[in-house]
Amino acid sequence: MVIPPRELPVHQFLLDYSLFFAKTLTWMAALIAVIVVIAGVVRSARQEGIERLEVKNINQRLRRLADILNHEMLGAEQLKQGHKRLKREDKAQDKALKRGAAARPRLFVLDFMGDLEASRVGALREEISALLQVAQPQDEVLLRLESAGGVVHGYGLAASQLRRIRDRGLRLTAAVDKVAASGGYLMACVANHLTAAPFAIVGSIGVVGQLPNFNRLLRENKIDYELHTAGEYKRTLTMFGENSDAARNKFREELDETHTLFKSFVAGNRPQLSLQRVATGEHWYGTQALELQLIDEVRTSDDWLLEKIKTFDVYELHYRQRRSLREQLMGGLARLSQQAALPWRRPGGMT
Repeated sequence: MVIPPRELPVHQFLLDYSLFFAKTLTWMAALIAVIVVIAGVVRSARQEGIERLEVKNINQRLRRLADILNHEMLGAEQLKQGHKRLKREDKAQDKALKRGAAARPRLFVLDFMGDLEASRVGALREEISALLQVAQPQDEVLLRLESAGGVVHGYGLAASQLRRIRDRGLRLTAAVDKVAASGGYLMACVANHLTAAPFAIVGSIGVVGQLPNFNRLLRENKIDYELHTAGEYKRTLTMFGENSDAARNKFREELDETHTLFKSFVAGNRPQLSLQRVATGEHWYGTQALELQLIDEVRTSDDWLLEKIKTFDVYELHYRQRRSLREQLMGGLARLSQQAALPWRRPGGMT
């Protein structure tokens, strides 16, 4: 006797199909994850070294913007004539170069968006090392600078990197559109020429050091804290120990020494300044800073560049610096804290 096969219930079929579909999706997700990891490793390998230096032609970018606007505003014949004029100018320049005429000077544009740690100083040093290898005596450098200051050693190194440009005999211009205060001004003052927008914040030539102290809280909760040092001034103020007047005096002495170094550096780069007037920790807006000779010109970086592209070939350099997730988070928090403090309070000093 032949027993016919039992028919599979509909609900069992749907269950089996769902399990099969889930397994398929799982394998596909695993495969995609492997591909993403491999692609990330390859991309990281490619980004090592000089490939991370990006170069953009500012002349071409600004010309494209003008073309877009002209396309909307001008008639077909006017637009055609404008394109012909630009082509004639390009051909004339090419012919002049072939006849041995000197090439147009180049302007290298660098950007420094500073945080409390001056974390972009690593990228700045790579950009400067690159341009110094190709720059000619007639070339110039523009630094677009935005920073409310931060740690002494970070901004001191950044200022030293800018000194490399001047030591090579290249003209350096610093342009401040929003803020160059404290450590930011330490960098800005290195420039041969310093411009700032009318309401840019400039100055804050001062030093600040601050830390909380939890000693009373620990004592109230019967928690002991021990600190052992070798050397009388290995540690002055602490967060958890009981601070003495001697430690406070030593800490203030160190702040004064740092302030003296700060003032000496500024005076060496901008001898026209009256340090007694400007080295008080105060900050000023661009128009006020011009009167105090903290800057040389009230002007935005955009207006300055539009003037330069008439006679210079302008190139923007940007070194892509790979940062860990922790560094990205800390940088974001630092920027948020600076933005929260800047509109109504004095920019933070060097720490």
